[in-house]
Amino acid sequence: MPAKEIISTPNAPAAIGPYSQAVRWNGLVFCSGQIPLDPATGELVEGGVTKQTSRVLDNLKAVLEASGSSLGQVLKTTVFMKDLSEFAAMNEVYSHYFGENPPARATVEASRLPRDVRVEIECIAVCD
Repeated sequence: MPAKEIISTPNAPAAIGPYSQAVRWNGLVFCSGQIPLDPATGELVEGGVTKQTSRVLDNLKAVLEASGSSLGQVLKTTVFMKDLSEFAAMNEVYSHYFGENPPARATVEASRLPRDVRVEIECIAVCD
């Protein structure tokens, strides 16, 4: 059985708890949920769900690239939102990152997310 490999990159926010940014195992990468923190400052990106979704997906992209994967190799995402009434705005940004052949997805409204962000996204992808 192959060993799991812990993935970490300075190009995405450091984990803010006892978890890894991602774990690579047996040709798959499991990315922890990313929130809209600027990796350079560790500060929350100000603005609404549109700006926060963009930062989240940029962070996820950085973790995937450090794992030997990419947004194009994502199989499944889970989107956690503070308010599903903002779904259309999040979805507009999301569609620019996952154009043709988007991954499977679940979207869930959560009463509270880390640091009271508007959106958090996790994913599973194929890696090289």
